[in-house]
Amino acid sequence: MMIFRPIESSDYDALWHIAQHTGVGFSSLQPKPDMVRHKLDWALESFSGSTTLDDLLYLFVLEDAKTGNIAGVSGIESAIGQTDPWYNFKVNTQVHTSRELNVYNRLTTMTLCSDHTDYSELCTLFLLPEYRYSNNGRLLSKARMMFMANHPSHFHENVIAEMRGYCDDNGESPFWEAIGRHFFNVDFVTADQQIAKGKTFIAELMPRHPIYTNMLPDSAQAVIGETHNDTLPARKLLESEGFHYTHYIDIFDAGPLLEARVKDIRTVRDSREYKVQIHESTTTDETQWLLASTGFRQFRCILGQVSFEGFEFVNITREQANALQLQPNDTLRVVPLTGRRP
Repeated sequence: MMIFRPIESSDYDALWHIAQHTGVGFSSLQPKPDMVRHKLDWALESFSGSTTLDDLLYLFVLEDAKTGNIAGVSGIESAIGQTDPWYNFKVNTQVHTSRELNVYNRLTTMTLCSDHTDYSELCTLFLLPEYRYSNNGRLLSKARMMFMANHPSHFHENVIAEMRGYCDDNGESPFWEAIGRHFFNVDFVTADQQIAKGKTFIAELMPRHPIYTNMLPDSAQAVIGETHNDTLPARKLLESEGFHYTHYIDIFDAGPLLEARVKDIRTVRDSREYKVQIHESTTTDETQWLLASTGFRQFRCILGQVSFEGFEFVNITREQANALQLQPNDTLRVVPLTGRRP
């Protein structure tokens, strides 16, 4: 059984191990000891409930209950852009016409903006390769949404997720080579590492005027709004939950930004709360359910099969109850992993 839970201080070694596998373009968790320690400390302070921070990081891990190994990590940032400015390119359409010359041109432009300041963000999703099977990836991503359903006051009404953009096998981004390199004088890998330290340098160096995409090389135009192959499953999952592309892209690799209203996310919208009844075994159908406790620091989420008694009670096994740290009559939030409502 895989258990999704808040990160703990003892998880530093596991987080460091994951950071060594994330690769180029995964700027939110890189193999730098100071960065990994900061990420962990920030999350622990956020979960403590005693912080005065406005921008909180809720970081979770997926634990293999059989071995105790950590299979992956994912997070939610409560409000982006409050400490470091948040930047994207907004992809717009400009029309240039001349009746005298009988010319009508529809051109695409990109403008640097901070339109998503204060939004919440789904971030730092990474599952180790050896655990990329069954529904582990879905659990690692969607369990965050169950946490948001439990604690909506901790988040903005809108949430975004940045998708990793295209780069080749050598870690080079054609979009970066066409734009960013001209203003930063460094390669994509170096810039990606720099952004992990802060984004102030973006405002200092990036152009504020619109950029016409037809003036870029074809290779750069082709990857605007495109998703890295390794991130395509994550994009499809989010789109199935109601996220959509709104013509904002990452300023480094042109990866798309997906957006949704929290209350419209399928997992949030369709989930229901029930009182728990615990049995040694229970008769169920084949439906896989996300099962989440309603705690904060003690939040737990697993996948499993259950049965219901009316609209008030859900029947779970003793093993499931132990994984979720629940007792009879405790509250359990339930939603199908995909599709229909309970």
